[in-house]
Amino acid sequence: MMAIRITCINKDNGFHENPNLAITHLGWIGEDGNTGKSTRLEIYNWIKNKKGEAYVADIYGNRAKVITAETYNGTQYLKTEADHSTKNNLLSLPECN
Repeated sequence: MMAIRITCINKDNGFHENPNLAITHLGWIGEDGNTGKSTRLEIYNWIKNKKGEAYVADIYGNRAKVITAETYNGTQYLKTEADHSTKNNLLSLPECN
């Protein structure tokens, strides 16, 4: 199964108790060089149901795995596994065009 690197995000402007819920779309590049932009739920379902793998990489090549999560009321979202970084790896990505 191919892994994708998340390269950018789009957020909506509403208030969110969990800032990861503001993410609406994620831009990505695959190991095969293909690029695309998918909704949060498309990536969520690809990781959760199709065993897809996604990650965020910093300028030094360190990777943080993107994983699925649900809020207490069932809203599905994405976050990165805890790593050595204290910043939110997904939310610190640039805005997609």
